[in-house]
Amino acid sequence: MNVLLIVYDNDSFIHWPSQGLMYIASALRNAGHKITIYNQDQYHYPEEHLTEYLNRNHFDVVGVSVIAGYYQYRKLLKISEAINKVEPPNRPIYILGGHGPSPEPEYFLKKTGADFAVIGEGEITVVELLKALQGDGGLEDVNGIAYNIFHGVAQTPPRPLIKDINTIALPAWDLFPMDYYALIGSENKKPTTRCFPVLSGRGCPFKCNFCYRMDKGLRIRSNESIIEEIQILKKDYLIGYIAFSDELLMTSKDRTISLCEDIIKAKLNVQWSCNGRLNYATPEVLQAMKRAGCVFINYGIESMSDETLKVMNKNLTTEQVIKGVEATLKEQISPGLNIIFGNIGETKETLQKGVDFLLRYDDHAQLRTIRPVTPYPGSPLYYYAIEHGMLKGCEDFYENKHVNSDLLAVNFTDMTDGEVHRALFEANKTLLENYYKCQLERSIKTAEKLYLEKDATFRGFRQN
Repeated sequence: MNVLLIVYDNDSFIHWPSQGLMYIASALRNAGHKITIYNQDQYHYPEEHLTEYLNRNHFDVVGVSVIAGYYQYRKLLKISEAINKVEPPNRPIYILGGHGPSPEPEYFLKKTGADFAVIGEGEITVVELLKALQGDGGLEDVNGIAYNIFHGVAQTPPRPLIKDINTIALPAWDLFPMDYYALIGSENKKPTTRCFPVLSGRGCPFKCNFCYRMDKGLRIRSNESIIEEIQILKKDYLIGYIAFSDELLMTSKDRTISLCEDIIKAKLNVQWSCNGRLNYATPEVLQAMKRAGCVFINYGIESMSDETLKVMNKNLTTEQVIKGVEATLKEQISPGLNIIFGNIGETKETLQKGVDFLLRYDDHAQLRTIRPVTPYPGSPLYYYAIEHGMLKGCEDFYENKHVNSDLLAVNFTDMTDGEVHRALFEANKTLLENYYKCQLERSIKTAEKLYLEKDATFRGFRQN
């Protein structure tokens, strides 16, 4: 079949690559389908262009994958409208996928007018779905899909996860604008170093109450598979910085050290960043990461209140947080310090603890602000909100509550909405002032070195 995969525009100048679609493109191409990528992201095409493109070119299937953000939801509605405007018989079969539709496929099918939703991991499901559409088997035999029928929506049983993710074909990089994506920024990366994300595994062993994921549990790729992918990215696309983009690379001390040792043995000579856990951030682990090229670890701290961490089911203590962050800084690796506010029972005092922590430990590798917690559909917090009458369901969430990631969707505190927003304003005002004060001091030191020490390496007062 002739398949068009749409990479939507999220208003960024340089977009993060759609790794999910790259894997789907690879699976479909290996199954014999012809794949075309519509890069709205790179070219900033308006939705009218997509309608015209589909009217001019015949595709059997069009696919879109989205996450659950407020912007992505509204963007999906616009893209869906553009697809549904295509004149018959050119209007292709429309398939949705991704974190957005997976927990609430019936709602998304209704709102978008799509024909099918792929629920969860898609590499095998979408291939089987296209087989069924070609007459090879029935739709009811394809696990992990939802689709419109005369009297509503049918949903098949969930698809078992792919046990050995080393068997999944590498992403179809050659179908995508790799020179464009290689320009993405990442922490502590030189502006001239080409960067690209890699998944070292799928899932996470932890179960935070605000988190929704399509795949339960944890599946880790072999070190050999990861290193092979990095070697290809270096050779074919001149990538010098790897941004490990899975939920958690530091899944254990042994796993992290093993991967680092194999990266060193392979002489990859790349810099890299990853998502980490502070209970595993010991000197032994961090020293191995440093030797292997790690320059940034993004930590999901979320709160500096032990009571709130228990409510979140973080399996983390503030003592572990402080000890791990101090150890990370000692090894001269930048820590990404993520704090959110507004979980069940939180107060102004818990917010202030987060601010104090950021002021003390943030090395300003990133601009850090504090956002309110959002109960995304599928997360335990989402169902808690419904059970306690704070949220009516998916439509209420997307149409009424989740209007911006920096504004309250649901208020789980005893404060009023106005009090929460006022507290967030004061907290972030302090963090912003501190960040830009630091940037000003750095710029003045640069000027001092330039003019008073005649620094000939100076390249202009610019932002990277």
